[in-house]
Amino acid sequence: MAKGAGKARKKLPPELAVVFADNCTGCEACIEVCPVDCIYKVPGEDQPVLQSFVDIDLERCIGCKLCERWCPWDAIEMVPTREIAEVVAGKGGPTDYVEKNGERLFTAAKTLQDLATEQAAAAPAKK
Repeated sequence: MAKGAGKARKKLPPELAVVFADNCTGCEACIEVCPVDCIYKVPGEDQPVLQSFVDIDLERCIGCKLCERWCPWDAIEMVPTREIAEVVAGKGGPTDYVEKNGERLFTAAKTLQDLATEQAAAAPAKK
């Protein structure tokens, strides 16, 4: 297991990055600027060298917005954490990738969304 894997986050960023694969060219500009290495390249099934895009490990994303700023194709958007599951469910991408990974990606997003909602509800109680 990777270092830190499975650890619950104490505080979530207000926004997380989402890649809309239909706009992504796989140029990797976002990968180069990500300070936590949460962006990974996804090769195409038919022509892995030519067809690719990136995706984001939401559990590692810190919401720094660097990837969104550096993306030359407007393929990345910052989404409020409490709305992340719905956006991930509809973000699109190659059919084979969505079929293989859609449920896993949605489940991770839903878990983070639920945690963000819980943290927001608990915040006034701490005062």
